[in-house]
Amino acid sequence: MQTDSFTVAGQAYNSRLLVGTGKYKDLEETGVAIAASGAEIVTVAIRRTNIGQNPDEPNLLDVISPDEYTILPNTAGCFDAPTAVRTCQLARELLGGHKLVKLEVLGDQKTLYPDVPATLEAAETLVKDGFDVMVYTSDDPLIARRLEDIGCCAIMPLAAPIGSGLGIQNKYNILEIVESANVPVLVDAGVGTASDAAIAMEMGCDGVLMNTAIAAAQKPVLMAEAMKHAIIAGRQAYLAGRMPRKRYASASSPIDGLIA
Repeated sequence: MQTDSFTVAGQAYNSRLLVGTGKYKDLEETGVAIAASGAEIVTVAIRRTNIGQNPDEPNLLDVISPDEYTILPNTAGCFDAPTAVRTCQLARELLGGHKLVKLEVLGDQKTLYPDVPATLEAAETLVKDGFDVMVYTSDDPLIARRLEDIGCCAIMPLAAPIGSGLGIQNKYNILEIVESANVPVLVDAGVGTASDAAIAMEMGCDGVLMNTAIAAAQKPVLMAEAMKHAIIAGRQAYLAGRMPRKRYASASSPIDGLIA
């Protein structure tokens, strides 16, 4: 059971696992896997997913109900600031004034790295327009600080390229962001398996967002459940405080005072 909650944009959440909705074989598998994950925040790519803008197509909200989950519209597929801003405005209209969004402005098709200058531009526009912005960004601590100063409600640095499954490639940068931030920090992109998620939580991250790690697994529903447990275990290990690392062995039972 989760030992504590985290708060974003004034709302507390018990689950620190956030999940996406893409790459599943069908909507039924999407719904079952997300339920198994225990996630409370579900991110949706507005440019790729029907949440009502196409009335004649299957609607994701039929299996991921806004009554059960916090829907987090994201700007995946946007490669410039104006497009990302318009996408968030569309999401707000479709979801009845919903303000919480995940901003990502990508730099190129191959790496899907964030375009940092465009991200800063879009973030500033959206915050001024009244949005609560959770922002996907590079693992640069200085950029994370600027995004927080702009008013973003959560910083979401990549651990590795989107969909790569490589795990956390620069722990020191992520740790610096975690230690300096005054808003939640959630690893976004690069997680491949449960141990990656646990490591992120052991470092003190407030949460982890993932999609491909679950959807592309051979058994997505089972992986979703594994990720749920990994997040909980990693968080509890962080709160417990690990033992110091040592170069040499140390007996687990004391030997002082024993009869020779």
